[in-house]
Amino acid sequence: MSKFNPGRSSQRMSNGLKSGLTLAAVGALGGATGYWISQNAIEQPRPAAPVAAESAPPPAAVILEADAAHALPRMERRRGQLRRNSTLIETLEDLGADAADAYYALHALYDTELIDPRRTPAGLELEAVFQTSEAGDTLVAVTLKPDAERSLIATRTPEGGYLGAELKAKLSTDVRRVAGTIETSLYDKSRALGAGDQQVVDFAQIFAYDIDFQREVHPGDKFEIVYEALVDERGRQISSGNVLYAELDGKALTRGFYRFQPEDDRLVDYFDRSGKSATRFLMKTPINGARISSSFGRRRHPISGYTRLHKGTDFAAPTGTPIYAAGNGVVERASRYGGYGHYIRIRHANGYKTAYAHLSRYARGLRSGKRVRQGDVIGYVGSTGASTGPHLHYEVIKNGEHVNAMRLKLPTGRTLEGDVLERFDDARRAIDRHRLDLGAEIEIAAAPQAATATQ
Repeated sequence: MSKFNPGRSSQRMSNGLKSGLTLAAVGALGGATGYWISQNAIEQPRPAAPVAAESAPPPAAVILEADAAHALPRMERRRGQLRRNSTLIETLEDLGADAADAYYALHALYDTELIDPRRTPAGLELEAVFQTSEAGDTLVAVTLKPDAERSLIATRTPEGGYLGAELKAKLSTDVRRVAGTIETSLYDKSRALGAGDQQVVDFAQIFAYDIDFQREVHPGDKFEIVYEALVDERGRQISSGNVLYAELDGKALTRGFYRFQPEDDRLVDYFDRSGKSATRFLMKTPINGARISSSFGRRRHPISGYTRLHKGTDFAAPTGTPIYAAGNGVVERASRYGGYGHYIRIRHANGYKTAYAHLSRYARGLRSGKRVRQGDVIGYVGSTGASTGPHLHYEVIKNGEHVNAMRLKLPTGRTLEGDVLERFDDARRAIDRHRLDLGAEIEIAAAPQAATATQ
């Protein structure tokens, strides 16, 4: 490693010009990203300003005209990405930074606790600004982007050290809408229209109690998703937020749900126009993105060859796909169980139990006696036990008898009433106004007089 000299400076530039270059680099990086410097990001003292000469120096343009030999070095941006089993210092060195410069620039960020060097993931992007000259390249600034909403920057001081700062995006919430007719799949169509993966997952979870997306969604069915998006000053989406409204108009079901958080229990849920919750006692499919590979009923077992009752529903999915608790309850068992392999059984209210078999592994901390909530990740798809391939074997047991989960009529969740229903109606009409502004052909109806179920 070359020796680091905090007082090192270019022979061709005054400290004042170097400071100007550093500020220009910060401005260029900040302007390119639409970020602003946090007011409390830097706790380190700034260097003292250089002593002014007896007469003000001529402008830079004049210097360039007067003596081309003293022209300012060229500024150059270089981008890199943190590789697996590598370090940020090594990545900066690969971009051309001096080893000492890379060390002190990154430690300007570490010292302000803006980033933990032990938790920098592979793939993290870096952008470095160098001033290049015949004497060599000097690292002027380095920017890291640990998440979508902020960037971290270390800039070179006139004395040759570095100062760390946090640049935060000026974000605002925008409401967006995608709607269309399914051609091949809901995922393909919604993504083509601009929705993100998270919106599709949220949509599927909202309707998980009512429909099997593999068998009951067909080409020609219509859908609508209204969701929040965090955008920067240029209108570019930085991240996506909550789904505000979800609607499916198809052969199997026609229904729409609004996001609402009742003040009495503070539990966010989705409700139809009448105030009836989308949530049911148990989820119909406790897994996303899977297809039914074997249904409940008598069949010839693929391994033993015997014809017997298949007591659950099999969902084929890649190994590692998350599995969710179908309802609130207490874990009775989370261990290997004969041909079921890695197995979980949960006890719910009203005499119901659910079971999940052939898992590759359990969720962290899951054990017998643990209380879980509906939608919690409890394990991951695998092929342990008597299994011919990765899938989830899902069972519903009512009062000791196995029942077909796909045909089970389950109790519904909450129905809003009174003052809570009135507040929901206000929230519903606000969402409908967004839908109307975004092109939905609807009428904003008055509040219903009573909560009645509609299908």
